[in-house]
Amino acid sequence: MKPLIFGIAGGTGSGKSTVARKVADALGDASVAFIEMDSYYRDFSHLSRHELHHHVNWDHPDAFDVELLASHVEALARGEAVEVPVYEFATHSRSAAVRRVEPADVIVIDGILLLADERVRAVCDVKVYVDADPDIRLIRRIRRDLADRGRTLDSILDQYLSTVQPMHLQFVEPSKRYADVIVPRGGSNTVAIEMLVAKIQRRLTGRSAPRPS
Repeated sequence: MKPLIFGIAGGTGSGKSTVARKVADALGDASVAFIEMDSYYRDFSHLSRHELHHHVNWDHPDAFDVELLASHVEALARGEAVEVPVYEFATHSRSAAVRRVEPADVIVIDGILLLADERVRAVCDVKVYVDADPDIRLIRRIRRDLADRGRTLDSILDQYLSTVQPMHLQFVEPSKRYADVIVPRGGSNTVAIEMLVAKIQRRLTGRSAPRPS
């Protein structure tokens, strides 16, 4: 039985991962596999620190290996396991290790540009855009990059103004028109999450129901 592919997009710090986890936790006995678009950044380890800072736009679609992501999602849709890259943000490179993702009842994919790519959109059964106020998203990004990615406050703000905000307006925000559901206020929107869970459960039930002879 083909798994249900559940795609979640939205700006940086919008709460995509929180929505994904809350939906998965509420699905009960259904098996769930997660894929993050951030795992599919291209390997930039050959570039100098200066080149990384001045020539790589991390929020542009070209920064991602979208072809590999799409092929992995298509493989999971066929019931095949995939080996997801492990990205090292400190060195901007792919680790030699990979993360094996087995087929599941529900495949959850999240990423800022997930709905901007036609091939990825085409394989998603449910497409969600998580919305949040820009100031909230910026605060969350600052906290994440300071704690998890070893960044300085100045570098975070410089990147936000030079690429994150412009790319959000050019690529991320316009992609919401492809969403089946728009969730404002991210993971704190319990009503929207309950509606998403109910929608997924109905689809899972419909797929598992015996067909009339």
